[in-house]
Amino acid sequence: MIDNKVICIVGPTASGKTALSIALAKHFGGEIVSCDSMQIYREMDIGTAKPTAEEMQEIPHHMISVVDPDESYSAARYVEEAGKAVDDILSRGKLPIIVGGTGLYVDSLINGTEFAGHEEGEAYRKELFELYEKNGAAYIHKMLRSVDPERADQIHENNVKRVIRALEVYHATGKTITEHDEATKTAPKRYNAVYIGLMYEDREKLYDRINLRVDMMMESGLADEVKKILESGVSPKATSMQAIGYKELVAYFEGKCTLEDAAEQIKQASRRYAKRQMTWFKRNKSTNWIAVDKAENISDLLQASINFISFQDI
Repeated sequence: MIDNKVICIVGPTASGKTALSIALAKHFGGEIVSCDSMQIYREMDIGTAKPTAEEMQEIPHHMISVVDPDESYSAARYVEEAGKAVDDILSRGKLPIIVGGTGLYVDSLINGTEFAGHEEGEAYRKELFELYEKNGAAYIHKMLRSVDPERADQIHENNVKRVIRALEVYHATGKTITEHDEATKTAPKRYNAVYIGLMYEDREKLYDRINLRVDMMMESGLADEVKKILESGVSPKATSMQAIGYKELVAYFEGKCTLEDAAEQIKQASRRYAKRQMTWFKRNKSTNWIAVDKAENISDLLQASINFISFQDI
């Protein structure tokens, strides 16, 4: 195996990334690094579709259930912690298999993106969140417009996380986030990645899978999981509670909708998220896409992946 070589399994939610990654890990003797911005949270198992111990089939998994639901988390912290896991796997002569649907985390990890003001920005980030909670989204969006009107035009004021991120970068560097991002693009990549993408030629079949998965989550006790987290003292405004499946049920527990309405909203939000994921991942022209709906079983997906990987010097 070439040094710094990793496999990335990407694609939309409910496309079968977990099953394929485990099959590949068994075939290559690899270990899995989750790249999901919500599977990092403890107690959030059902709604984030974490693999069970049985599904893991004794394959080592990293970056799953590593922080509590009331903690804030960032792409910068993910790159730091996941990078340590990947480097450790490589140092032991194993193949890291990075799997997940959080495109920003995937790209940042592979590129070795350096996030300006990561450590120093914790206090400022907390200050911005407090300003948001006190004065609303429009207030901090106006703050961004005063220093970076170009990015303010690109980010909707309700996308609070991205607004705060842009303000953090400017606060730490004196440069706009556009200037910072352009500088990081020219840096050499941290890992040599082979990309396998899972997709559906018939998007309705993917949407059917998403709807079924949500039904199964509800039957498995997703509402009870959310209730338990809220009762433990986690704020409904916490980053973890903004995850699809959680924020809709928070609204249910606040009496804003029925349980049936919440389930339908989860399905709709998940379908929209899948579409955004595909838009993000399609930008990477080096990804080898496999049509899940054209394969009869996991063995077909595994073989198609092995065939592609065999030409990539692994």
